[in-house]
Amino acid sequence: MGDKNTNSKMKQKKLAKLRQRVAGAVIVVAHDRIRATQPDSAGNLARELLGKHQVDTPDLVLVDEDSAEVQGAIKDAIARGARVILTCGGTGVTSSDVTPQATEPLLAAHLDAIRWQIAQQGLSMTPLASLSRGLVGVTSQDSDGVLIVNSAGSRGGVKDTITVVGPLIPHVLEQLDPDTFKLVAEESN
Repeated sequence: MGDKNTNSKMKQKKLAKLRQRVAGAVIVVAHDRIRATQPDSAGNLARELLGKHQVDTPDLVLVDEDSAEVQGAIKDAIARGARVILTCGGTGVTSSDVTPQATEPLLAAHLDAIRWQIAQQGLSMTPLASLSRGLVGVTSQDSDGVLIVNSAGSRGGVKDTITVVGPLIPHVLEQLDPDTFKLVAEESN
């Protein structure tokens, strides 16, 4: 019984926002570049939704379904200072779906619970969400770490991914670099 009272008094850390905006990138992995750049594309939705979580993604980066191109685009985004990178597409089960393979060597630590949570969010909408092999992780576990998230290439997949990841971005960045990324508590409704 004593444990019950102790647990009820424990405070849980709440979600918070970043005090500042953060540089990011959206990389669209697709064989159909014309469709990938339409205003209603999944990539443009990703830019819009990430913006609501204080991640600035100036332009869509479009690459073919080629492991070297995907990895090169991620490395370029890191070199340009992106701290949050979302890839969109190339996470399925075909031989051309190479985004996870291109991302894997760049990750120092996987965030499997976030990946699982994204899958649960997607599965609450459609059983097809189970076909995504997207990874979530960081490039290092110190102040220069970059969060990389592989999203399915559909608008629904992007929405599910950012629904989960968006509120966690401040906490990942604050853990990696607490001197740079300061948090502000969200107001209760």
